[in-house]
Amino acid sequence: MKIKTFRGGIHPEEYKELSLGEPVKPYLPKGDLVFPVNQHIGKPAKPVVAKGDLVKAGQIIAEADGFVSANIVSSCSGKVKAVEERATASGAKAMCIVIENDGAYTLADGVGKKHKAGTFSNKDILDAIQRAGIVGMGGAGFPTHVKLTSKNPDSIDYIIANGSECEPYITCDDRLMQEQSRAIFDGLRLVLQLFPDAMGVIAIEDNKPEAIKAMEAVCAGEKGVMVQPVQTKYPEGGERNLISVVSGRDLKAGMLPADVGCIVCNVASLHAIYRAVYYSEPLMQRYFTVSGDAVAKPGTFRVPIGTSYEEMVEAAGGLKSGVTLKKALSGGPMMGIAMPSLSAPITKASNALTLLAEDEVELADAQMTACIRCGRCSRVCPIHLIPQMMADAAQRKDYEQYEHRLYGLDCINCGSCTWVCPAKRPLMQLFKQTKAEIMAAKRK
Repeated sequence: MKIKTFRGGIHPEEYKELSLGEPVKPYLPKGDLVFPVNQHIGKPAKPVVAKGDLVKAGQIIAEADGFVSANIVSSCSGKVKAVEERATASGAKAMCIVIENDGAYTLADGVGKKHKAGTFSNKDILDAIQRAGIVGMGGAGFPTHVKLTSKNPDSIDYIIANGSECEPYITCDDRLMQEQSRAIFDGLRLVLQLFPDAMGVIAIEDNKPEAIKAMEAVCAGEKGVMVQPVQTKYPEGGERNLISVVSGRDLKAGMLPADVGCIVCNVASLHAIYRAVYYSEPLMQRYFTVSGDAVAKPGTFRVPIGTSYEEMVEAAGGLKSGVTLKKALSGGPMMGIAMPSLSAPITKASNALTLLAEDEVELADAQMTACIRCGRCSRVCPIHLIPQMMADAAQRKDYEQYEHRLYGLDCINCGSCTWVCPAKRPLMQLFKQTKAEIMAAKRK
């Protein structure tokens, strides 16, 4: 099958081999588990437990507060230790439910009960997804039941399963596709039931031959589902890029994927949908990669949500002997968040911890010069923006030009412009800050 790609993008070193070779290891945390109530786009969930309450694994501990919100469930059994503000991966504080893990992982009533295939109505599927608290697990965290609730299901032509995983170091989706290909396929089939005229397309970068082989095997002979290899290029996994590659359609500024007849779901979200519908299992755990040149034994783990990043360092053998940790990232080196502390909890949208012996941002700062007007940033931008002009407007605080003439709010913060800039300018960081300032002004 012809390999497709999009215009723009870059080819950073992949470093996938560090964590890809070993099968996924299950990990059970030893310490307290912490559950922020804002693990999704939309309104934070509302706690329904209090200090001293006993809870079980799979029990809802915070309920969705509105339609664009998502339930939070406990991934362990134990006692609620506190409902208080705690630091998240970015360092910002959020209301969290802290559970003292009893180590028994006693399941709540009904969790894990298997249901017979072929007996699910559309309402059954959507209700199960909403009850399970499933969100986009590729990093966005958008509530999945909202994404799949369409006013006009017949207008959807493509359900795109995002298996591209283009970020360096991260391999959790690759391992998931290799080990849980049938469950992902069945999850995709459940979503396709909601959209009778849609084609299912599983998009996987061509640097994942084993994942492609596994998914092709379960799709063989099946109508309405296909595997589409895509060129290995960052940021192939961006929603706009995948829609362009798979459908040939352009997702313009202000449009939603459904506006061009597409819905994109991460493969981990599809796996979670399968578990929720077939086994009444809420989103309690996820595949998670620990990698980087500072970690002793990189690998991918199946870890309960709420586990601290600090425990995952220990699970991966700790730091390499003689190596000093310079930077810890929640995520990968392109779009990951620099962590001020490893005590923060893993959330639904957390896919990796990257531990680095060098701080590339610090090194770039020491080499930074004025813009040399080379235009490389514009050539690699996958959204076809003009980062050079955006940076000038951002530095002048000309928000009118930045937003309305340069479409700066459409920036997906992929970091391609920063990576390719020979002047070592921190473009992505500037754009993030500018967007935050504009959105804060709008809220006022």
